[in-house]
Amino acid sequence: MMYQQPYPLILASKSPRRQELLAAMDLEFQVLLKEVDESYPEGMEPAQIAVYISEKKAMAFVEERVNSLVITADTIVSYQGEIMGKPADKNQAREMLQKLSGTKHEVYTGVSLAHGNKMESFFDLTEVFFKTVTEGQIEHYITQYNPYDKAGGYGIQDWIGFIAVEKIIGSYTNVMGLPTEKLYTSLSKF
Repeated sequence: MMYQQPYPLILASKSPRRQELLAAMDLEFQVLLKEVDESYPEGMEPAQIAVYISEKKAMAFVEERVNSLVITADTIVSYQGEIMGKPADKNQAREMLQKLSGTKHEVYTGVSLAHGNKMESFFDLTEVFFKTVTEGQIEHYITQYNPYDKAGGYGIQDWIGFIAVEKIIGSYTNVMGLPTEKLYTSLSKF
């Protein structure tokens, strides 16, 4: 059965991938953006961080939640306990990709649905296995693509995803930034 939208949907994300995924789900939505501090308390587990920041983003949309359902999300990469956000510059992007080369890492996305005073949140986890990539491949990716708006410095749907990701365990769309399967189920129950 198709999801019937009881409220107008707002996607509170500037991520073009999240916008593409929501559109591909045949959902009508509008994009609204607000600057939100994405810091989090120390000592949190990766899943907690993703949900914490997603809920923090949803809290910024109090007025909009009166008449609409606001969807927020946050994606983080965890490599051997290290949280990798978006790289600040070329050097940080290179460093992240060098670490991920030839290893396994986890991608967590926290998602929050908020309407009125009601908020529900969940997370998804995907394990990603990278083959070893060369310095030349890393340099090509950094100069030809935009790693700066992506957790861990890469997009699975980009060139490096095509040549370096050997396998994943879990949701592909979660690695893109929005676990569509879980989102659809949560919207249907909300």
